[in-house]
Amino acid sequence: MTHDIIVVGGGSAGCAMAGRLSEAGLKVLLLEAGKSDKHYRLQIPALTSSVVQHPDFDWRYAAEPDPSLNGRINVWCGGKRLGGGSSINGMMFCRGHRWDYQHWCELGADGWSYDDLLPFFRRMETNTRGEDAWRGGSGPVTVSDCAIDLPIMEAWLQAAIQAGTPRTDDHNGEHPGEGSDYAQVTQRNGLRSSATGYLTKVANPNTLTLELEAQVTRVVIENGRAVGVEYLKNGQRHTVRSRHGVVVSTGTMGTTRLLMVSGIGPADHLREVGVELVHHLPGLGQNLQEHVGTHLINSVNTPTISSEAYGLPLVKHAFNFALRRRGILTTSVGHVQSYIRTRPDLPAPNIQTTLTALAFDLDKEGKVVLRREPAISTTVCVSRPKSRGTIQLRSADPLAAPVIRHQLLGDPDDVEQLAEGIEFAREMMAQPAIRDLITGEIRPGVSGKELRDYVRMASIPFYHPVGTCRMGKDELAVVDPDLRVHGLEGLWVADNSVMPTLPSGNTNATAIVIGDKGAAHVLKCIEGRSSAVAQPRAAAAV
Repeated sequence: MTHDIIVVGGGSAGCAMAGRLSEAGLKVLLLEAGKSDKHYRLQIPALTSSVVQHPDFDWRYAAEPDPSLNGRINVWCGGKRLGGGSSINGMMFCRGHRWDYQHWCELGADGWSYDDLLPFFRRMETNTRGEDAWRGGSGPVTVSDCAIDLPIMEAWLQAAIQAGTPRTDDHNGEHPGEGSDYAQVTQRNGLRSSATGYLTKVANPNTLTLELEAQVTRVVIENGRAVGVEYLKNGQRHTVRSRHGVVVSTGTMGTTRLLMVSGIGPADHLREVGVELVHHLPGLGQNLQEHVGTHLINSVNTPTISSEAYGLPLVKHAFNFALRRRGILTTSVGHVQSYIRTRPDLPAPNIQTTLTALAFDLDKEGKVVLRREPAISTTVCVSRPKSRGTIQLRSADPLAAPVIRHQLLGDPDDVEQLAEGIEFAREMMAQPAIRDLITGEIRPGVSGKELRDYVRMASIPFYHPVGTCRMGKDELAVVDPDLRVHGLEGLWVADNSVMPTLPSGNTNATAIVIGDKGAAHVLKCIEGRSSAVAQPRAAAAV
């Protein structure tokens, strides 16, 4: 038994967890089913669309037909390389709103308020805007401002302000998830900066062992305690044990499946698919949530990425990227953001609007196809959708894809919020700062009932699934506030599946901080520390 602890999954949270546990002196085995992240497509931001839905980089989980979207089958994204989602995502860095985390506490996730998370948010990042009381300056993940400068971006920002949203100095600063500002991205010098920074800049190379292309098929439970795992590599089955236990960090879909095929979960369902019950956990696989949204697409009379991405303009941008690491090849999924309230009595903004200085269509498999004419997309996303779904096993085969049942627009109010968000975005396009640049509305082009029909036809998942291993204290909670699986020893979960509810904005920053802060909870459990988790020294020193 050469390992103190096993971390299953080298994704956003798993890298952070393994890095911090290794840094603390534990002998860590990190098992990742995917290959290395050392691939040019993963490093150059503009190539993100070429890896999402690509089977070499993405697990491509097919959901069941969605009745709320006229029976459409959506393919849900899952990072298949070291770094997980942080290696293939759109690189938007959003911490979420303070209210989101206070709500977690109200739902039983004690110790996970925004104030509790802030020291860990700070120690995870190097912010190119500089270090202050809210932002970090020496962490393993670099957070930068957008490196693209197009006139439409400033026009959109000013239009958002003219439409009534306040200008904020920092979406991730003193008032996170409020107002309008340029987007921040996980990039360093124009290249992707992922959670793998924890393995190269934080982990102790003498205490961390990394195994790639190692597909874990079962967590080994003996006498109510996790003692190791079984995994496949190069066609061979291996069993490895650890002194203190196992941390599962394989993402919402992967973690739910792995725990269930290990005999943990709802007894009736496990018996139905032929899995021997080890521990009854009725809430596992419930509470599935996903951000849902759609786009307002406008044609414009000014350059955008759509018009600059072909022919001689692209050659110019290629040189700009090669020499300065700037320009359209550094593009993230969004460039300017505005968090808005479509209803005045809400405690926090309910819609995230994002300018993407390009326009695209989706093919039948959900792949992005860039439009050629100058156009922009304003994404409208419901921050806290009300619809809930489930993840279950398809069979006892640990390699079989899970069954994802979720109605993205299963709650009528989510449709109404999206319609309200589109109408607000239209108001923005009519503001003096931008209206002379707008030449038409490509989509949706309708209002009233037809707009609601368009929402049901055109809305898509935003690849932010959470919640199936919910943190809390009630009988349907899966993990406690220390991320320990209820009723078992030596078993923790650390990834987006533990979120009680979705935070507003893109979820990757929260995924990473769950791994970073989660490591402190695992250490507390192993070392028998007091109930409080100490703040990181570096983060608390400002």
